[in-house]
Amino acid sequence: MLISERIYEYLEKRGITQIEFANKTGISQSTISDWRRKGTNPSADKIMIICEVLDISPYELLQGTENKKHKEYRTTDYIVVDKASDEYQLLETYQGLNLDAKKRLEGYMKALNEIK
Repeated sequence: MLISERIYEYLEKRGITQIEFANKTGISQSTISDWRRKGTNPSADKIMIICEVLDISPYELLQGTENKKHKEYRTTDYIVVDKASDEYQLLETYQGLNLDAKKRLEGYMKALNEIK
């Protein structure tokens, strides 16, 4: 199942319209519509805001299930992951970067994601 299909499932479950979702995420309605119409997925830089609005973890969105291996819990600002996990170490490294380095890393991740 595509990530975009999961997004639409969560929207239905939560009773959120596409317009409300667009307003809450700052993602244009046409982009959101394209996910369904063209069968595409959101770009990597949108995943965290989507998860925040849908009140789910990135693991739930990307894999379609709750993460049983790593215990996660939501705080008001971010998701906290088991400190021994690779994900936590990546987040720690990312948070320590300056804005330019974060943008470069996000661009690199997007390029990696587009390689098929």
